[in-house]
Amino acid sequence: MTTLVHHTTVESPVGPLLLTADDDGALTSLSVSGQKNGRTVQESWRHTPDLFRLAEEQLAAYFAGDLTDFSLDIRTEGSAFREKVWAAIDAVPYGATTSYGEIAARVGASRAAVRAVGGATGANPLLIVRPCHRVIGADGSLTGYAGGLETKVRLLSLEGVIGARPGLSPR
Repeated sequence: MTTLVHHTTVESPVGPLLLTADDDGALTSLSVSGQKNGRTVQESWRHTPDLFRLAEEQLAAYFAGDLTDFSLDIRTEGSAFREKVWAAIDAVPYGATTSYGEIAARVGASRAAVRAVGGATGANPLLIVRPCHRVIGADGSLTGYAGGLETKVRLLSLEGVIGARPGLSPR
């Protein structure tokens, strides 16, 4: 059985955001324009903007600086390892950062698993809502971001991380 994909596009300070949801209205992805491996609208998808009103309101509040935690019904699928990494990313609070090594430790993986954590982070289908932009290099560098480093810088600036932590710099 094929599940219908619902979609809409929402304007934001970091450009247009493509949101998808399943038949139950659970958010399944949020992509930024030009995102590496980001989703693109397919002919079979249904444009249903009303389904995304709550997500749109929460995103607007986030970008206005009035929302620090999203409370949306989300549904993503990944390996058990990816799900553990994504749960650890979900726990990184607004205005804070963590490193790939710290995420590896939180999920019980060895330091050697940092690359795997990076891969799971890069595969996050819910940019912004699942705050993978808060994961940085151990040396404080703003290493890769599927939505582009400029977007990562803008999100961390919005959250007050850049400027508050002088060691952060794009690599």
